[in-house]
This record gives sequence, structure tokens and C-alpha cells, in this order.
Amino acid sequence: MPPLDLVPLAALLALLVTAYVHPRARTELGIGVLAAAATLATGILGGAEVEEVLRQLGPVVLFLVTILVVADVCARAGVFAAAAERVRAASGGAPVRMFTGVFLLAAAVTAVLSLDATVVLLTPVVVVATAAARTSAAPGSHACLRMANSASLLLPVSNLTNLLAMPHLSLTFGAFALTMAPVLLAVLVVEYAVLRLLFRRELATPAPVGGPGHPAPAGRPPPLEPVPLAVVAAMLVGFAVGSPFGVEPCWISGVAALVLVLWARHRGLVSWRQAGHAAHPAFAVFVLCLGVVVEALSVGFLGDLVADLVPGGTSYLDLLAIAVLATVLANLLTNLSATLLLVPMLAPLGDTAVLAALLGLNIGSGLTYTGSLANLLWRRTLVRMGSPPSLAGLHRVSLVATPLSLVVAVSALAAVAAF
Repeated sequence: MPPLDLVPLAALLALLVTAYVHPRARTELGIGVLAAAATLATGILGGAEVEEVLRQLGPVVLFLVTILVVADVCARAGVFAAAAERVRAASGGAPVRMFTGVFLLAAAVTAVLSLDATVVLLTPVVVVATAAARTSAAPGSHACLRMANSASLLLPVSNLTNLLAMPHLSLTFGAFALTMAPVLLAVLVVEYAVLRLLFRRELATPAPVGGPGHPAPAGRPPPLEPVPLAVVAAMLVGFAVGSPFGVEPCWISGVAALVLVLWARHRGLVSWRQAGHAAHPAFAVFVLCLGVVVEALSVGFLGDLVADLVPGGTSYLDLLAIAVLATVLANLLTNLSATLLLVPMLAPLGDTAVLAALLGLNIGSGLTYTGSLANLLWRRTLVRMGSPPSLAGLHRVSLVATPLSLVVAVSALAAVAAF
């Protein structure tokens, strides 16, 4: 390994530790900038390469900022709480029906508003709603985590990994969704069956409300606001309509965010400062810095190592190998870093190879806490609610669901590609 490669490697380790610890925004921003500065000081990347990285990441980061604002306003308007309350009411207190409703709700929120909305904004109201229904919170909270990763396959905007991959695909927004829809359907069947099996005892007997892991239900949530729902629906239509014309999703989500913030300010739900905080600008800069560091590694020894492991074709076994490689990289580097490193190498093999990588980067990232930042945010959310999940409990689910879902997803993708 050339000595200069040690600098971006150390920078990446520092960024990963920072992501796992999730310190205050100023600390996160400072470490990100220092890591990128140290990497640039090595001269591994030229000015043109840095400019290209920022050009590719810019629209993705802008989308992240705006969709976080959209999700935050929806939460402040009581959309998630009202939806969870309706699931609880429709279940009639039956644990299985409550779990099924939560499972489908988590999948829908992930697909439309991204996985971060599911783990940070939906999970807390699901825990409260299941407690109000006198059922165990564990099946619903784990459904949120599993759907945050696995249900992010459907749309390019469901996960930053998908958005990062889009420039390397010849698919429009609609074509991506049509290709991945049958894959997601197969994955949802597997995930649902596994969760029903593993939590059969919790779903067979209603749990008492109150006590550790079952907070007392909060007051009745506000009515389901029509304005946020209409704006989000219009945003999705905008994504589909704008994609064939090369309109980046960030511009559409930006308009949606602005409309919602203006509406929420009129209703007294949010201030400009709160909207700015919801955008998490420090994390946006952190992602840009991560892109610079990973780009430096990709032109060095790590890129050579991964390139040697990339299959040379798109047969079923090749697609499975790509998905497994993506899974391993995601759990070692986080799925965001792994996407930046792996997807450009797979682009010459065509769309199917890149989509196979996304299976590992999305589904596979649910294997361990280190697979994605969403996993860590989910744990942090439950800890703050006084319901810390156990490491054994996480892996009891992930070690069964992830491999099965991954194999089924690859099989479905291969069938779609053959058709």
C-alpha cells in the first residue's frame, strides 16, 4: 500500500467513527472538513476529479436536505401520528392486524419519504400506537427497521444509494420503479413472513401497556392533514414527469419543501430556524466530504482490491456475487461509502449489475448496525424512548431475514432482466 493511501484510509475511519457516534452537528462538520482537507493535501485527487465528485454528489445532497424538511413538516403536522393511529384503530386491538398495518405503513413511508423518515419519525409513533393497542412494540419497531432498508428499493428517491446510482443507469424514474416493483414485492413477502415467524409469540399475546419498552400512549393525534399529503403526492408525480427531461429530483423536492414550510409557518407549526435545523446542513457537508475521501480511496489500493472482486458478467451467479459483495462492503464501510466505491466499477456491466449492487446496498445493509446510518438512528430513537433494542435481538432478525431476502431479490431481478 502506498504511504499516501494511509491518509484517506485514516480519514475514512475517522468519518465512519463519527457517523457511528453521531456527535453534535458542529463536531460532525469539523471532522468531515478536516478529513477531506487531509485527503486533498495528499494530491491524490486533482482539481478536475474533486470537481466531478462534487458535481455528482451536489444534487444528491440537495435532495437529502430538502426531503428531510418535507418529512419534518409532515411529522409536525401529525401525518405520521395520525396514520399510525388509524392503523391502530383499524386493527381492533388484534396484534397481527396491527403489525400488518405497521409493516405496510413503514414500507410506504420509506418508499415515498426515504428511510430516514421511517426510523426517526415513524418509529416513535409506532411504538406509542402499539402500546395504545396493548400489543408488543418489538414487532412493529423491527418492521420499521427492516422496511427502512428493504423497502427503499422501489424508487430512486427512497434511498441515497439509489440516487447515487442513477447517473450510472440508463433508467428514468418510472422505469426504475417498474423494474424494482416486482423485486420489492418478492422481498416484502419474505420480510413479512420472517417477522411473523420470529415474533409469533409477541403477536399471539397482547402485551400490557406501560412499563419498560411500552410507553403509555400519548394524547389522540391531530386529524390527517390534507395539505402535506397533497404536496407529497404532487412531488412524486413531479419526480416521474421530470425524470425523462433530466430534471433532478432535488429541484422538485426543494419546491415541495418550500411550499410545506410556508404552509406550516402560516399554521404556526414551524419557524425558519426549525426548518433549517431539520435540513441537517452539517450532515450534508459531511456527505460531500465523505465523497471526496472515498474517491481518493477508489483510485488507490482499496479501489484496486474491490475491482479485483467484481464479477465480469451478469449471469445469475454473477448478480448474486455482486449483491453479496455490496452487502459486505456496506457493512464494513456503511452503504453510502460502499455505493460511492462500488457502483462506478459496475456501470460498464450495465443496468442489471448496478441494480444487483443496490440489492446488497439496501437489503444487505440491514445485516448489522454498521450497514447503514439508518440502523444507528433507529437504535438511537428507541434508546431515547426508553426502549433500547438488544444486539442479540437485532441479529436474531437480521441474520435470518437479510440472506433470505437477498437471494429472493436477486432471483426476482434476474427474472425481470430475462423477461
